Amino acid sequence: MTIYHFVGIKGSGMSALAQVLHDTDFQVQGSDVEKHFFTQQALEQSGIKILPFQKENIQPGMTIIAGNAFPDTHEEIQEAMRMGLPIIRYHRFLGDFMQNYTSIAVTGAHGKTSTTGLLAHVIQGAKPTSFLIGDGTGKGDRDAEYFVFEACEYRRHFLSYFPDYAIMTNIDFDHPDYFANIDDVFSAFQEMALQVKKGIIACGDDRNLQKIQAKVPVLFYGFNDDNDYHASNIVKTTEGTSFDVFVRNTFFDTFTIPTFGDHNVLNSLAVIAMCHYEGMDIKIIKEQLMTFTGVKRRFSEKAIGSQIIIDDYAHHPTEIKATIDAANQKYPDREIVAVFQPHTFTRTQTFLSDFADSLNLADKVYLCDIFGSARENHGKLSIEDLQAKIPGAELLDENETGLLRKHENSVIIFMGAGDIQKFQEAYEKELA
Repeated sequence: MTIYHFVGIKGSGMSALAQVLHDTDFQVQGSDVEKHFFTQQALEQSGIKILPFQKENIQPGMTIIAGNAFPDTHEEIQEAMRMGLPIIRYHRFLGDFMQNYTSIAVTGAHGKTSTTGLLAHVIQGAKPTSFLIGDGTGKGDRDAEYFVFEACEYRRHFLSYFPDYAIMTNIDFDHPDYFANIDDVFSAFQEMALQVKKGIIACGDDRNLQKIQAKVPVLFYGFNDDNDYHASNIVKTTEGTSFDVFVRNTFFDTFTIPTFGDHNVLNSLAVIAMCHYEGMDIKIIKEQLMTFTGVKRRFSEKAIGSQIIIDDYAHHPTEIKATIDAANQKYPDREIVAVFQPHTFTRTQTFLSDFADSLNLADKVYLCDIFGSARENHGKLSIEDLQAKIPGAELLDENETGLLRKHENSVIIFMGAGDIQKFQEAYEKELA
């Protein structure tokens, strides 16, 4: 029996894929750095062996799945080459694996992870489903008919995939360290669209997605009534959101979701459209939408004392705005406090004014130092450049999170894609 060895098993895609293979009765192990990552909890619960990196981990008969972050010069990959073992990069392996199922790729600049999680949850109610989510969650089903997975545009990785269906949530300029501009991003999505085999569900409210050309039907969803699937009569409460769905302007049904903000209506609409197109039972779709509890690091909340603490991955101005909007819907009477750690100097520089505009929607803003990557040239940019654009913004140090105590009855949102969690953990310790 083949043993799959993952080089870099704690990566979010890698850990999810390891869980999928483990659940489908393959033998799986992997290696990584010693540092603790939130992705390893699920691996440990599944009993998947995690080893520290060393070339002795590589044994005859293994198939090596290598994470994108590790070059061919890595000691374990070198050892596998020396032994003549098969070495497959993560996205290439995934591209081959999905051919056994009706595969649905979920892609877009924002909303991928939440929509993938929601789609997997809803389809599971109707048919056996395996899924792989970018928050490090994966689950395999031996009888799976569907495979739902998150497909990332970064470095054009999603071009390794030829899925049956694709959901495209939006096209926006992100990853300025890789993409030149919005046209470059569009060209990547356009290329991906031509690889889809059965159909594309795309947000028609997005100007760029309207221009997508494909060899398969493209169905549009959104708030505008010229979409194939459109949501209207939206009712927002502190308990959630309900809305009517029209299919080509004919009333279809009313849906209720336990989540907040326009972006969650759009994500749900994409899922409804996909499931309707595949002929799934409407009753199941409605029930499953109501029981979805969310994905990791997307509006994950807990109450501590008089405060609500929210952890969110928002790291782009569009996402920050969506998160603050959702908090305002759920907690209209509370002060909204944003604690934001910018991720990468290139992104911070590119969107400096946009970050300020979206953060200004909060009642109070605290900023943490920029989380840079080793690959970057910092130039002269510092967190003070962003602070100068946000009236009343204060800088927050990991050792001085006690400042946040004074915001009684508030909602404190910790946002970012770096290590913003350490600020939240420091504050929770302070409260305890």
